[in-house]
Amino acid sequence: MRVKTFAKKGIDICGKRLYAGEKLARHCIKAMLGRTLKRHYKIVKYLGGGGFGQTFLASDTQLPDNPVCVVKQLKPQSNDPSTLKIARRLFNTEARVLQKLGEHDQIPSLLAHFEENQEFYLVQQFIEGDSLCEEIKPGCKWAEERVIAFLLEVLTALSYAHQEGVIHRDIKPANLIRRRQDGKIILIDFGAIKQVSTQVPNAQQSQTSLTVGIGTPGYMPSEQAQGKPQLSSDVYALGITAIQALTGIPPRQLPEDPQTGEILWRNRAQVSPKLANILDKMVRYDYRQRYSSASEALQAVSSLTKPNSPLTRRQVFKLAGFAGGGFVASVFARQVFTTSPSSTIVEVSPLQTFTFDVITVDAGGREINRTRQQAEFFPHDVGDGVILEMVSIPGGTFLMGSPPSEDDENREKPQHWVTVKPFFMGKYTVTQAQWKAVASLPKVSRDLNPEPSYFKGANRPVEQVSWNEMVEFCARLFQATGRNYRLPSEAEWEYACRAGTTTPFHFGETITPDLANYLHNNGGTTDVGRFPPNAFGLYEMHGNVWELCADPWHGNYIGAPSDGSVWEADLKHFVAPGASWENIPWRCRSAYRSGVGPDHRKNNCGFRVAFSLARTP
Repeated sequence: MRVKTFAKKGIDICGKRLYAGEKLARHCIKAMLGRTLKRHYKIVKYLGGGGFGQTFLASDTQLPDNPVCVVKQLKPQSNDPSTLKIARRLFNTEARVLQKLGEHDQIPSLLAHFEENQEFYLVQQFIEGDSLCEEIKPGCKWAEERVIAFLLEVLTALSYAHQEGVIHRDIKPANLIRRRQDGKIILIDFGAIKQVSTQVPNAQQSQTSLTVGIGTPGYMPSEQAQGKPQLSSDVYALGITAIQALTGIPPRQLPEDPQTGEILWRNRAQVSPKLANILDKMVRYDYRQRYSSASEALQAVSSLTKPNSPLTRRQVFKLAGFAGGGFVASVFARQVFTTSPSSTIVEVSPLQTFTFDVITVDAGGREINRTRQQAEFFPHDVGDGVILEMVSIPGGTFLMGSPPSEDDENREKPQHWVTVKPFFMGKYTVTQAQWKAVASLPKVSRDLNPEPSYFKGANRPVEQVSWNEMVEFCARLFQATGRNYRLPSEAEWEYACRAGTTTPFHFGETITPDLANYLHNNGGTTDVGRFPPNAFGLYEMHGNVWELCADPWHGNYIGAPSDGSVWEADLKHFVAPGASWENIPWRCRSAYRSGVGPDHRKNNCGFRVAFSLARTP
């Protein structure tokens, strides 16, 4: 018997219910717009409301460039003294808790906490990205591997909160943000949290004292609706979210057993018995039968990735990609690099670190930001002391393609979400020195000209080589090392080029001759590493040479895969993004793509290699 929640009629929009009574609050919201709080935070946009507050986007007028932040305003639903007291207590608790939790990478930081004109405000870090409402949609079913990765990532952050004695109390897709910078999932809206201390039994009452019932119908378990939330209440909400992702069915539309109140969902999803059993335990009607905390649930889900689990190694690496790197990826890395030599896992050298500057420009090409960043890589001596540097690219999810404002030929549309697994990619395009060294390795299926390029130079990109010859290059490296060197997929290439950005170029809205080698320069290729890298530490992703990918050419993205894999088709032409030294800036955009034949050779076409951690059977 699932708890019944009665409310006024309204419309659900991504987890937020708008009521007719809210018309009364619109005047107050309008009055907030343009207002500056504490002579510091200027309110610029209304984001939403719920629980006991309203949330706004604001700019910090006291800092350079006026960075944006999130301001949450205490908005009691009544002037009743007891209601106001509860609201004030919840808000003060949230401030104390967020100060503790804010150092975790997957929880927004608390920037300020203050009272003004008898109103209470929290100022938090703004997370640029999209909620998982964009990914968990009715009728859209996630693969099991993706759900496992999702659970691992969210449970990792939630475990941190639970270890601090904090219940989130409103976990749902709308409160999980896919951070655009790196694809990680961020837990937001701790506005309904309750700090939990060690429970002391009440002499006159054996159960926990009644608290405020806050949450979202469908995701909120019965004990929480009754004002008695537990750590396992968050486990329930996350389990319901995972079931929603597996089935494509909103929680309130899932049937339940009339005798036990348990949710009936297994026949609506393709799922292994082990994961189904874990999810069933996460969403038990009786909280005492669930995992007691996120840490306990995390341990159970993590067991699905162990060597004796039903998942293949290929699926394990798919999990690492869906998880967006971070903690989960590091767990997988430890498993991979301790695997016995007889397995299909190929080890790499210990990773090294390099530092570099990442530059951002405005629409006029003027530099507006420069940050110092680091990336990891491993060097590979391909022969005669010639080094191929392979940069570690974290997995994550991004929006592939371009908006209508960029693409007038439909070749880059429709935009679609793609999840990319972690992989390694060449720091630079393959150079003439690297090509010559590999060309001297034993032949696999065809001969290679050791010096094919028109523009000569050991550190210039190799060009005038065909797609078939590039595949031969990778095959010789594989034969010599056992590592599955290959051409990147088109999705991997664009993901690596963007490096977390959404602008036309990873530098921003435009490029200049100081940032890339294109038509406005003197003509011809240049040495690799001459122009600034992107945030992943990859150089010359815009211009210099077109970079061929493994994918056959398609005229648009209708039906494109969403897992970053190669989009198979007939082999008449292959995708080449990035543009070259002879192209206009518009063609150098991250999303722009062209196509070339398998035996096409020209002095503006080159490539860079990719490398996955596992050889798939």
